Formats: sequence, C-alpha cells, structure tokens
Amino acid sequence: MTSQIFSHDVQQTLDLIGIFVFALSGGLLAVRKNMDIFGICVLAEVTALGGGVLRDVLIGAVPPAAFTNTGYFVTPLAAGLVVFFLHPEVERINRSIQTLDALGLGLFCVTGTAKAHDYGLGTVPSIALGMLTAAGGGVVRDVLAQETPALLRWDREIYAVPALVGATIVALLIAHGHLTTITATSAAMVAFVLRMLALKYGWRAPRAWHRNGSRVSED
Repeated sequence: MTSQIFSHDVQQTLDLIGIFVFALSGGLLAVRKNMDIFGICVLAEVTALGGGVLRDVLIGAVPPAAFTNTGYFVTPLAAGLVVFFLHPEVERINRSIQTLDALGLGLFCVTGTAKAHDYGLGTVPSIALGMLTAAGGGVVRDVLAQETPALLRWDREIYAVPALVGATIVALLIAHGHLTTITATSAAMVAFVLRMLALKYGWRAPRAWHRNGSRVSED
C-alpha cells in the first residue's frame, strides 16, 4: 500500500509528533477562549485528529485510525494537559510550535493523499483528501471555538495552499509510479518550506477586487 510510505515505527513516531503539535495549537486556542480543561482537551483532540477522521469516514476506512490506535487518541489528551498546566510556557515557544506544525502539515498531506489513493480514489479526490487530512482538524477547531476558520481568513498566512501543493505532488508521483520514501519526503518538505516562507514573509492568498481596481471591503 502506498500509504505506508515509511517503516511502521518511523510512521508511528512522525504521526504522534504531528498529532501532539496540532493538539497543542488546539489547546492554546481553547485557553485564549477561556475554556475549562474539558474544552481544552476537546479542542486538542479535534485539531489533532479531525482531518484524519473526516478522511477515513469519507473513504470508508472505518473505524477511523484515531479510534483503533490508542496512542493516537491519548496523545492529544496529553497535549491538552500540558497546555492546561503550562500554557504560558507553551505560548513562549510558539515559534517552535509553528515550525513543528508546518512539519506536521507536510507529513499529513502526504500520507492523507496516499491513503485516499489506496482506497480507490482518483487523482483529484486524493489531493482534496490529502489537504483535508492536513487542514481539516484546524477547521473543526475554529468552528467549535466560534471563529472563522483560519484557512478562510485573508489576514492569515496561507495554510491550505502548502498542503494542496504537497498533496498534488504526491498524487502526481503516484500516477507516474514514482512515490518512494525519498520522493514522499521531498513532497512533505515542499509543503513545509512553503508554510515556513508564508510565516516569515506574511504570504496571503489574493482577495477579490472590484472592477474599479479596489479591494472588496474587509467588513
């Protein structure tokens, strides 16, 4: 199966790192929203696992991996507790968290695309589900926190675009029979670098313009 790009142990380790970091970002948003420990853990869980669960349900891989692997389910809870007790310290290392988050984005868009392909989806649907795997949890998090999803906001650095680029590369590699550990890692690194450059330079997706050349109102 193409979804098992890396060895089992390496895949498990990378998944858990990505899940933990995604969960930290969900927990931090819950703290900013003044939620209690239950809310912190819920947002940590949905941020870390939401994209993968949505993907697995859509492709018929049930029960989702998040519910059959205890480590996947427990890791976000651990991250939620870390945020609950140490959120000032976690906020202070936010730049490091963003870097790891970008790595998780690259990893999940790759494995999500490959898994969708394994379940019989074509190139375009596989790309869409690869992007969903990487960014879907953040959308669920923002909806539960009553915020406009970050990937739909013009004033946030691009997030879904790097995942889309990484997923597209993987889908094309699969279509031409060139998906290997090395090429998959390269695709993940492309998504990672794009996300980091977006953070560094404030890259944002273009907004709509009126016919007279002015931007649509921000209201």
